[in-house]
Amino acid sequence: MKPPSGLVLLDKPEGLTSFQALGALKKALDLRQVGHLGTLDRFASGLLPALVGSSTRLAFLFEDADKAYRAVFQLGRSTATLDPEGEIVSEAPVPSLERIQQALECFRGRIQQTPPEYSAVHVGGQRAYQLARAGRKPELQPREVTIHRIEVLRFEPPELELAIDCSKGTYVRALARDLGRLAGSCAYVSRLARLRVGDFRLEEAVAPQDFQAATHLFPPARFLPRLAGVAMLSLDPGRRAEVLNGRPFSEDWCLSPPRQDGLYAVLDGEGGLLAVVRRSGGRYEYRAVIPEGR
Repeated sequence: MKPPSGLVLLDKPEGLTSFQALGALKKALDLRQVGHLGTLDRFASGLLPALVGSSTRLAFLFEDADKAYRAVFQLGRSTATLDPEGEIVSEAPVPSLERIQQALECFRGRIQQTPPEYSAVHVGGQRAYQLARAGRKPELQPREVTIHRIEVLRFEPPELELAIDCSKGTYVRALARDLGRLAGSCAYVSRLARLRVGDFRLEEAVAPQDFQAATHLFPPARFLPRLAGVAMLSLDPGRRAEVLNGRPFSEDWCLSPPRQDGLYAVLDGEGGLLAVVRRSGGRYEYRAVIPEGR
C-alpha cells in the first residue's frame, strides 16, 4: 500500500498553534511527514492548508498564493505583540469612522510594510520575536506587499471589523498598527480568521478532530489543477521510470507536448503525480519528483 499523500484543508480553532492543529492528522494517518502552509497565530482561526507525505515537496507551489481574512481591530489600545496575547503598551482616543476611512485609502494597492517586532522574520540570523523577547529591538526593513481589498464591515467603537484580501507576506497585525497610527490613534488585532488561500476556501475545511482521510485528503491530481500557474502534462506510460529516476526531461515523453514556458505537473496514465517540471526556453528542469507516483 502506498503511503498517504495529498492536501488537507483544516479549519484551525482559536487557542491552538498551527503545529498543534496538525496533531490530529498525524495521529489519524500514523504519519509524521505533515506540514502546514502559512502559519496562523494561536489567537487566530480559519483555513490552514496542510500537505501530507510526499506532497510536502510541493509546498513551493503555494508560496505566492493570495489570502483573504476577516479581522477585528481593537482601536485605542495597542499591545506589545499587536494581538490579544500581549501586554497593553499604549492607549489613545478612538478615531472616528471618517478618519478611519480616510486612512484606509493609504492601504490599498502596493504598500511598504514593516513586519511586527514579534514575527518570524530573520534578523541577523535570529527570528525577530526572539530578539524582542530578549528585550532587544529588531531592526526590520519594510517590504512591498499588495492589499487587493480592505473594507469596513462593522464599526462599533472600539471595535473595527474589516475584510482584507492581500498578497503573500502581508502581516494583518502590522496593518492594525499602521492604520491606528495613521488615524491618530493605536490598534491591535483582537480576532482574526483566514477565509481563503489561493483558490481554497474555509467552507471546504474540516475541524482537526473530524478529519477522515477517505473524505478530506485531496490527492495531487485533485488539488493541482486549482493552483494558479500550474498546467497538467500526461506522460507516455513507457517513460515513467525515466521521470522517477530524474533523467533529463524531454517533451517527447508527453502525450501532448506543451507549447509554452511555465510550471507543469507530470501525471501518469492513472492521474498520479510523478513530478513537477519548469519549462523555460524549451528546456526543462525538475522542481520536484514524487517517488510514489501519487
